[in-house]
Order: sequence, then C-alpha cells, then structure tokens
Amino acid sequence: MATIPKIWFLRHGQTKWNLERRLQGRLDSPLTDLGLAQAAQQAAIVGPVLKAMPDIPCLVSPQGRAVHTAEIALSGRTFETDPRLAEVATGEWEGQLRADLPTGGLNDLFLYTSAPGGEGFDALEARVRAVLEDLQGETVIVSHGLLGKVLRGLVRGLARDEMDALSNKQGCVYVLENGRETCLEA
Repeated sequence: MATIPKIWFLRHGQTKWNLERRLQGRLDSPLTDLGLAQAAQQAAIVGPVLKAMPDIPCLVSPQGRAVHTAEIALSGRTFETDPRLAEVATGEWEGQLRADLPTGGLNDLFLYTSAPGGEGFDALEARVRAVLEDLQGETVIVSHGLLGKVLRGLVRGLARDEMDALSNKQGCVYVLENGRETCLEA
C-alpha cells in the first residue's frame, strides 16, 4: 500500500455480548459499565491529540457500540460515521454464542470471516483498504476488534495469520505510524 498517514485506532468498549462471548457482527448490544469506563480511559489517552490537532478527522463505525464509545472517547468532538468501518458481517452466526459454533480450532479472524452467509475475509480486507486509501492525513478511527486487526495488519504489512495473532484490547489506543504500532494505555 502507498504511505498511510498516522492513525489513532480505538476499539469500542466492552459490550454485553462481548462479555457473553456472543458474536455481534452487524448486530449490536450496549456497552457494559466496564465498556463505559474503557471509553473514558480512551478519552484520557486521545484527549491531548484532539486538543493539539483540533481539525483532525475522526471516523467512526455507524454501529451503536462504536458511536457510543466515540461520544465518550472523543469528548464531544464532531465525528463522521463511515459504513466501511462496520464490523465484519458474520451471517448466520450473528447473535450466537461462540461456544455453540463449530470452531474447528480456528482463531477469531479466521472463524468470524468463515461464517455461513457472512462477509468473508476478502470483502472485509477490500473495504478496509478502501478506507486506508481515502485517508488524507492523520486520523482518529473508532471501530471494532476484527476490523481493527485487519486495519492494523494492513498498515503493518502483515499476513492474514499474523493479523489474527494481534492483540484485541479495549480501553487503549493503537497508534499506527510508518508501518509500526504502539499501544497506549491509561
């Protein structure tokens, strides 16, 4: 990929379904108390960036859990939702408990992108590439865990299995610059 501007990536805070280990995909569930606290932690981390760069674009998934996180973490800053930042669609498995799925030893990224009737890895990767190609400068992005693994992996030049091995923390900010990643925690 061409040079990608610096990105501050925030995964949404913990949701009720994250806690239950239920696949959300394009469905939604509310942030838990911990998820609200994680969004507040992100606000403390990204706050100085927003203050120093009052015109920095903030792009957010249109899904409720990401929007709610952005409202807290971006401290009321105006943001734009972008449907390309929605979580991977998991088709027939959306709303199902992970324990009830035929995992076959697959890790998250491989499992979620193999869901029957779901989006699949190639389509997810294509829309993440499109977002990255459209960035005009340093940007704050609030989105989802699996989409974030692909975004972070593309920036770092990782293969799919390496993307799957990336951490998937909530309540932190991943800073992506020059093909490297730094995780900032409160």
